[in-house]
Amino acid sequence: MAHRPTLHRRAASAAAAATADRGLHRGPTPPYEPFDAATVDRLIDAAVSLLRDSGCLFEPDTEASQILRSAGCDVSVDGVVRFDPGLVRAALGTVGRRARLWNRDADAWLDLDAAHTWFIPGMTCIKVCDAADAAPRDSTADDLAAVTRLADALPNIDAVCVACKDVPRSDADGEINEFAVMVQNTTKPLEYLCEHAASLGVAIDLAAAVRGSREALAERPYFLQIVTPLPLGYWRTHGDQIILAARSGVPVSVGTLPIGGASTPITVSGAIVNSLATDFAGMVLGQLVRPGAFVIGSSDVSFMEPATGGIGHFSHATLADLAMHQIRRRLGIPSFTGYAGQASAPTFNQDAVWEIGASLMQVFFSRPATLDYLGSLDEGITYSLHALCLCDELAGLLRSLWRGIPVDAESIALDVMRAVGPRGNYLALDHTASHCRDEVWPARYLGAMLPTRSNGRPLLDLLARIDLDLRRIQATHAPPPLSPQTRSRLGEIQARAAAARIA
Repeated sequence: MAHRPTLHRRAASAAAAATADRGLHRGPTPPYEPFDAATVDRLIDAAVSLLRDSGCLFEPDTEASQILRSAGCDVSVDGVVRFDPGLVRAALGTVGRRARLWNRDADAWLDLDAAHTWFIPGMTCIKVCDAADAAPRDSTADDLAAVTRLADALPNIDAVCVACKDVPRSDADGEINEFAVMVQNTTKPLEYLCEHAASLGVAIDLAAAVRGSREALAERPYFLQIVTPLPLGYWRTHGDQIILAARSGVPVSVGTLPIGGASTPITVSGAIVNSLATDFAGMVLGQLVRPGAFVIGSSDVSFMEPATGGIGHFSHATLADLAMHQIRRRLGIPSFTGYAGQASAPTFNQDAVWEIGASLMQVFFSRPATLDYLGSLDEGITYSLHALCLCDELAGLLRSLWRGIPVDAESIALDVMRAVGPRGNYLALDHTASHCRDEVWPARYLGAMLPTRSNGRPLLDLLARIDLDLRRIQATHAPPPLSPQTRSRLGEIQARAAAARIA
């Protein structure tokens, strides 16, 4: 049986919609916050000061640099833009703080805001490991289709990103085809990222064809565009993507992936300030294009591992992640691209299971708006379908915990305890039968499925249990197909784009 997306469904009342809202993470338990409010404000102030004093690079002679100059920014000949603090503060005040991301059929949505967490596979791995004992190999469009179909089936995966690249087609046509592959293999909302602004333009055309018009797409956005500048550095493609998406009503997550000790200071505070400044520069551009546009800064913060020079270290990254989410909550904006759900291990081994499990459990405290790296291994190089299945399992656990603990007369059960008295037991009571599964996590691989005793089942280890379920899903699940008319329109748009490039 196919699993359906964990989305809002149209409901007769707001109360009914809220009941169906499984993405909500705000409940009786607050998130963990490492700073006091004054410290958060100090870091924000430092980022604003950095944009004033040092500035951010925007490629010269581009529309982005012209827009910033027209707004009063000091733009040097070599493209360094220095921002007036008032302009930055104004953008932080007008930026869209919430958006809805709709599914393919435009009848269900995700709330992108500071009160929800959504689970998404990704992103842009160049290798894939699709069998329990297989070595990583270059990924293809067929692999992206397989990951997308698996994500469509998994009950706690909410949207789909470009999990792995079509490596044989590492050009604009390949990027555009990646968007089309996702459209054809899931009904869930999408995240998209590309190197070429022209690819985004075609993706908007494809999404508008699915919706029926550009106006319908702006009303019910189908995908979130991810823009990935360098630390304090926007090239033409980054600025052009922000401008195009903001004008088209496509929500944007703009953020860099700094490496503390290499592209930013190695200290957590220094890396945070540098990353926030990069975020704020993109948010200013978005607000100058269209005030109120949903263009949210969402840089990750990672650090160089001193012993190896690679990206690490778990405790370093975890502290920074907690801090960045708190700062964005202070600003009242969603915090995208939480790093949890990925692993540095090269394959889906014991190390990967530990890192994925530990990082996802700290999400209970950090509460980002999206987790976009679920299932990636080897520092983002390799994608693992087995790892995605484990991430889905742990996402279900988080949702069980976020529900909180009911405290009312029925749950406290004083009357029941008085009736039973100090010598009785509760095994045969209706109260026990009625509530025995209230807080049970419906796990597929863990929980009650742990092989503590056979109960007639084979004693399989975790990888074997995941592998059996993965093969079952691959053999039985297929998303509803696009209509022949829509598929034809998508093909025509892709063909026109390819012909235009050749010409």
